[in-house]
Amino acid sequence: MTASANRQTDHSFVPRPLFGVGFMLAAMAALPFIDVFAKILGQEGVPILQIVWARLSFGALVTLPLALHKVGVAGLLPRRPLYHGLRAGFLALATFSFFSALTYLPIADALAIFFVQPLIVTVLSAFVLKERVGPRRWAAVAIGFMGTLIIIRPGFVALNPGSLLALAAGGFLAIYFVMTRAISGQAPAIATTFQTNIVGATLLSLVVPLIWLPPTPAQWAMFLALGAVANFGHFLVVRAYDYAEASLLAPLAYTEMIMATLVGWYFFGDFPDGWTFVGVAVLIGCALYISIRERAAKTA
Repeated sequence: MTASANRQTDHSFVPRPLFGVGFMLAAMAALPFIDVFAKILGQEGVPILQIVWARLSFGALVTLPLALHKVGVAGLLPRRPLYHGLRAGFLALATFSFFSALTYLPIADALAIFFVQPLIVTVLSAFVLKERVGPRRWAAVAIGFMGTLIIIRPGFVALNPGSLLALAAGGFLAIYFVMTRAISGQAPAIATTFQTNIVGATLLSLVVPLIWLPPTPAQWAMFLALGAVANFGHFLVVRAYDYAEASLLAPLAYTEMIMATLVGWYFFGDFPDGWTFVGVAVLIGCALYISIRERAAKTA
């Protein structure tokens, strides 16, 4: 699953674009390994809900020392627990939907459909956050959704349940990002990351015992790897935004497709077809245009 972050106000911004680009590229190279571990665990019969619980629980465990160092014990508690609970719920839904999609689709194909998320964020920003979206950006959103249809190709190939799950994952994560944008700058990024993980893990702990299967030692190791890689990737994204502007970094998130394609081919022998690449190109082009228009609107 791809990552996104807003530069937090508690960081001092030092414009070093090459550092920012390097951190962002490293993050996009690391994050697809979350999907590798999740897909392997799913193939071994571990329930998807249990994998999501592990992702959030071990994510909280890995993040805890850094959060304690940054904000202390008092800063670990969210100021708006109900809001953070709802926000963590959407992240859990997005993770569950995407990991479920991986049981039906290659990693790169699922990620390609998941890339509809920036377009949904634009739509939600207009209606929920009341941000102004001009006609050209609306046109880009419409064309971007056509790119998603090129990837899914309904009516031309049998509709794969994984396509709908990946699309749902993009929608749920878009809601999560809009909710995150609404509270950006209220707490250090590491504290917000810990709060999201621990709240989500706590919520899932209420139901995961119902489907729990005892993991093997190797599966426990992959659980830990899920949390470690996820938090490492998100940390790299935050550091990237410490050194470079969002308008430069946001398009680099699509380089995750490169590593996703490579790891999918290496670990599972999967490779996207030509139409998938066409659809991804349309999506990327539209997302780049939206990013450029947003920057122009802010500097106008």
